[in-house]
Amino acid sequence: MGCRKRAPVTDLLRVVLRAGALVPDPRRRLPGRGASLHPTPECLHAAERRRAFPRALRLPGGGAAVEAGPLRAHVLGASAPGDRDPGRARTDERQTAPQTDRHPAGPHVESRTSSDEQAVKSPR
Repeated sequence: MGCRKRAPVTDLLRVVLRAGALVPDPRRRLPGRGASLHPTPECLHAAERRRAFPRALRLPGGGAAVEAGPLRAHVLGASAPGDRDPGRARTDERQTAPQTDRHPAGPHVESRTSSDEQAVKSPR
């Protein structure tokens, strides 16, 4: 979007608009219309200079400015020399989820116990 060069989708960073701010979507899972650009400072600056985000995201008012803070932090933070991938936590930074009796799918799913398994199986 910024440099207007073609590239495989795996080499590009998807960007979506959330609450008036441009948010990076590296996993490509956030809903809504997205725009793609190379995750480099040069491509980001070119897109901002050309005001490409409102057009690519088809925002009403076309030329309205959008907040690029989260996107800028992601791109510029990832490009620092010797910096690691911001999407991946090191082993000492990983936070483990507290152990609870709840099912990982959410509170609406009940866990089954071994007694439930036997109750499901009926002799014929």
